[in-house]
Amino acid sequence: MMDRRRFLAAGIGAALSTPLLPAIGKTPDGALTATDVHVDGYPTVEAVKWIGETLARETDGRLRIRLYHSGQLGREAEAIDMARFGAIDITRVYSGALNNAFPLTQALCLPYVFDSVPHLRRALDGPVGAAVLKSFEARDLVGLAIYDSGARCFYNTQRPLHEPADLHGLKFRVPGSDIFIQLLRLFGANPTPLSYGAVFSALETRLIDGAENNMRSFHSSRQFEAARFWSQSEHSYAPDLLLMSRRSLESLAPGDRALVTDVARASVQVMRRLWDESEAAARKAVIEAGVAINEVDVGAFRQAAQPLLDDYLNRERIAPLYRAIRDLA
Repeated sequence: MMDRRRFLAAGIGAALSTPLLPAIGKTPDGALTATDVHVDGYPTVEAVKWIGETLARETDGRLRIRLYHSGQLGREAEAIDMARFGAIDITRVYSGALNNAFPLTQALCLPYVFDSVPHLRRALDGPVGAAVLKSFEARDLVGLAIYDSGARCFYNTQRPLHEPADLHGLKFRVPGSDIFIQLLRLFGANPTPLSYGAVFSALETRLIDGAENNMRSFHSSRQFEAARFWSQSEHSYAPDLLLMSRRSLESLAPGDRALVTDVARASVQVMRRLWDESEAAARKAVIEAGVAINEVDVGAFRQAAQPLLDDYLNRERIAPLYRAIRDLA
């Protein structure tokens, strides 16, 4: 693992120019390397474990996955580049972290584009999801699956948030996405891009006042210990993407390639079952821990976000996907 971290510190660009790169992502026993910033037991981590177990069973151990969870191999931005160039084989990445490099993912992250989890799943399971997955091929990645991850809401250390005016002056962590930076500015907050792994300490030390994420992440990251106010804004249902290095997939025999992609698609239902079971438990746990949960004026948040929607709906590649999603509401 230290070799991997030294590789990251030296810079992905420099490493890519060396002949040593293909060896970086391979484990000594030849297993596929997968990475996730989430902790062991998180639904996406367990879904990738299920993929590995299924591959091993179907191939008598010839195909398997070595999974590094909890950000052991670095941040999501680093994992994207490492997968593109074959330094790792598979990575699970939040769609917001992909917005700037992969424009079609922007349609999935727009505020209030989805009305509910069933609406989200209808979109991801149809042509919208297929179009987003296909878009990764242009940059040496293969979109294996889209994992939905519930409603993203605001939480903070200061006060309940009922309307956009309540965010004024607060410093909020956002993922490295122009959409979320613009959105928080429209709500009157001061957006601060930070990696997921840095959020807990930033809340604890008051470097930031709040953040936004789903309930499951709020609980598993233990951010609820520092941020005691959760506001049910449901401003985004932006999902996660399971991506694979194109060169890694193409290095497999045709039958193995088909097996990997088929099992990855099947893992979506496994992940959803785990998600649905654990999200309610996470909500119960944070309430029992003393977190105050309040409803918000959704209409006021929608109205404040409208200039952002107007901007993106003027973009040729985003508008058709947005309309297709809304037609499924």
